Amino acid sequence: MLSQQQRQHFDDILDQIVADLPEHLQRKLEEVPVIVEDQPSELMLEQLGIRGKRGAPGGRTLLCGLHWGIALPARSVEHSAVMPDRIWLFRQPIMLVAGWQGETPSPTAPHEAWADALAGQIRITLLHEIGHHFGLNEQDLTDLGYG
Repeated sequence: MLSQQQRQHFDDILDQIVADLPEHLQRKLEEVPVIVEDQPSELMLEQLGIRGKRGAPGGRTLLCGLHWGIALPARSVEHSAVMPDRIWLFRQPIMLVAGWQGETPSPTAPHEAWADALAGQIRITLLHEIGHHFGLNEQDLTDLGYG
């Protein structure tokens, strides 16, 4: 379980990454909420068909992010009553992928290499999910370095 300080550190990095995005992407994020949770819920994993496929220590999932909705190129007037798209980022899986072991280096006082790895993973995950919103598939995102 993450501490409030660890959550705040993660969120501060995310805020800086969003502030550094090109203006057109920042405007797009005003239309697509970015929801940040520690981990995906069991219900979410079940709906995605990945329940029980946890690969991280302690049985945690390594699902770092999720775009939920209909990609822009697939939208039509028939989708006018559909709930708006959402992007989820999951702190703990992102931190694990970035090399955090739950101990030193601590997200509350990270050492520089780990802090850079965390920022890089947050950025990749956010851009990956924004890519899905714009209709890119997994191969497209991999080709762009966001796989």
